[in-house]
Amino acid sequence: MALLTLNAGSSSLKFAVFDDAGGTRRLSAEIEGVGVDGAQARLTLKDAAGERTRAVEAGDHAAALSAAFDAVEGEAIAAVGHRIVHGGAEFDRPVVVDAEIEARIEALSPLAPLHQPHNLAALRAARKAWPDAVQVACFDTAFHRSHPFTADAFALPRRYYEAGVRRYGFHGLSYDFLTQRLTELEGRVPQRAVLAHLGSGASLCAVKDGVSCDTSMGFSALDGLPMATRCGQIDPGVLLYLMAEEGLDAAALTRLLYKESGLKGLSGTSGDMREVEAGATAATRDAYAYFIARCQREIAALCAPLEGLDALVFSAGIGERSPGVRAAICQGLGWLGVKLDAEANAAVTHEAALISAPDSPVRVWMIPTDEERVIARAAAALI
Repeated sequence: MALLTLNAGSSSLKFAVFDDAGGTRRLSAEIEGVGVDGAQARLTLKDAAGERTRAVEAGDHAAALSAAFDAVEGEAIAAVGHRIVHGGAEFDRPVVVDAEIEARIEALSPLAPLHQPHNLAALRAARKAWPDAVQVACFDTAFHRSHPFTADAFALPRRYYEAGVRRYGFHGLSYDFLTQRLTELEGRVPQRAVLAHLGSGASLCAVKDGVSCDTSMGFSALDGLPMATRCGQIDPGVLLYLMAEEGLDAAALTRLLYKESGLKGLSGTSGDMREVEAGATAATRDAYAYFIARCQREIAALCAPLEGLDALVFSAGIGERSPGVRAAICQGLGWLGVKLDAEANAAVTHEAALISAPDSPVRVWMIPTDEERVIARAAAALI
């Protein structure tokens, strides 16, 4: 028997197959470019036979799911673990999905309109494909339910907080894995660590004594750092201005903030950090500099609730693959005790690596994240 994990993003689908104990990975894969206008979706699959990439038809998430299910045909699936972006205030741990749980997850869709529907579509497609398999929901927000009131609340009338308007935080499955992995690497629970999940979606998490105490994302996956196409932190007065002076409605604002901003908006060309780094225009240089500056500012801000900094961890697509971004961010954090080893940083491969200088007061790590393993372990525990 096997466990299947499904991680449906706004323009991607990651999936993996594990043994039914959630320990041994048999296959891992990702379909990129799902539903992206003018882009050919690509499936990258890695198993015992090696790694290969091919084009697939994935004009939407339904087509991507079909391609994923074809890739795992023949597996005896005992359970399917799903990344669910939003668990609201009520879901603080993985759960087996029944009709009532599914309805409660769907009710949270307005809080994550670009992600939750895809997560639900994956859940329903998997149930149809494997009707006897247990469906398990793992929530990206659950890791942050340890936050104090001051890290969760907005300074709005209290009734809004009670109604669910609060800072939830995201990328929790990634931060769960990174906290566990950092504990293994350092031989102790992280006391004061900032974890940097830098990818198309980007955020930071402050981990104190092994639990999340604050994070850069808030009510939605828009807040905090600039991302590939998402704006990050923005003065709400800007939104009021755009509504009043340009007549933008909710739909137009949603498209602007989620799809047309971030690195793509600043550079005028692309939201892909690889292209921004390689760009030679003033706009691409500005976009790169803005991303670095906001990362530095947010990392410094999270040192306040931590009351210092012992470790800084880079992860996700940009954090794992761009030595230039890591170096540029660290260069502005020397006053915090961050000192990078340039050779170690440049030599990073796909394995976890300590990249700080031997005399650095703050340990700096590159640790590849593994949300799928967290999901698989949770599914194994529940069946």
